[in-house]
Amino acid sequence: MIQQNLLDIKSQLPNHVTLVAVSKTKPVADLMEAYNAGQRVFGENYVQELVEKHEALPKDIQWHFIGHLQSRKVKLIAPFVNLIHGVDSLKLLHEINKEAQKNNRVIDCLLQIFIAEEESKFGLDEKELTEILSSEEFKNLKNIRIIGLMGMATFTENQDQIKKEFQKLKTIFDKINKETIGKDAINRVSIISMGMSGDYQLAIECGSTMVRIGSSIFGNRK
Repeated sequence: MIQQNLLDIKSQLPNHVTLVAVSKTKPVADLMEAYNAGQRVFGENYVQELVEKHEALPKDIQWHFIGHLQSRKVKLIAPFVNLIHGVDSLKLLHEINKEAQKNNRVIDCLLQIFIAEEESKFGLDEKELTEILSSEEFKNLKNIRIIGLMGMATFTENQDQIKKEFQKLKTIFDKINKETIGKDAINRVSIISMGMSGDYQLAIECGSTMVRIGSSIFGNRK
């Protein structure tokens, strides 16, 4: 079933869109089924679970951390994580940079933008984003690379609202790409990550280049 779900979704995705298979709480056997169907990019929400799965699974998997990352846990994933989604503060960027340095790596990150009408969601507003990207403090962080933005729409059935929120993120993304902030950071902002199982097609219409899909591949979490 997982294999078929995955192939069905992949057949609908344009070539420029990366599929992150959200595998949180799913057993290693389920991930292996997706892996055997050709999936190599997996997203996890919990640091401990990510570490355990990284140890147990093939080493050509690209691991994305997609949850809300606490500074004190960065060191656990810094040796191997491919992309950290949802970075929403300069403090966290400092911590990622520090741990990347210790591991002699440059870690790719996405900055999370607050686009939803839900207080429970995290993220930067446009002003905070610009302040971070234009600050000397940020420009001195040599072991991180901001390669895009991400955002999560409001959990609602209202498609017009979701579309409006996705368009807001796309507008910010386009604006950031037009402005030259920082020496060369801007050249790297190529990813716009938005869209999940329920709304990824709409997200792609609005310009998403990376979608995070869990339940449509693995079934609902218990």
